[in-house]
Amino acid sequence: MTITTLSSREFNQDTSRAKKAAAKGPVFITDRGRPAHVLLSIEDYQRIIGKHRNIVDALSMPGLADIEFDPPRLRELARSADFS
Repeated sequence: MTITTLSSREFNQDTSRAKKAAAKGPVFITDRGRPAHVLLSIEDYQRIIGKHRNIVDALSMPGLADIEFDPPRLRELARSADFS
């Protein structure tokens, strides 16, 4: 993995260089000499965040309307308390 550092000016003047460098590893973009942003390939980004689905992704999947879902009512699950 190669780490590349570019100034904001270099990044703005040659984005294709930054994209090519991101294919080899992270690209740190500096602002006034300090790291301000990181450019990653989508593969590296997905590897870092993991490929875990969250509830929003799961509920927004196409075809969910075809799945039958009839959960039991809360009253059906509740039991009376035994205070003896």
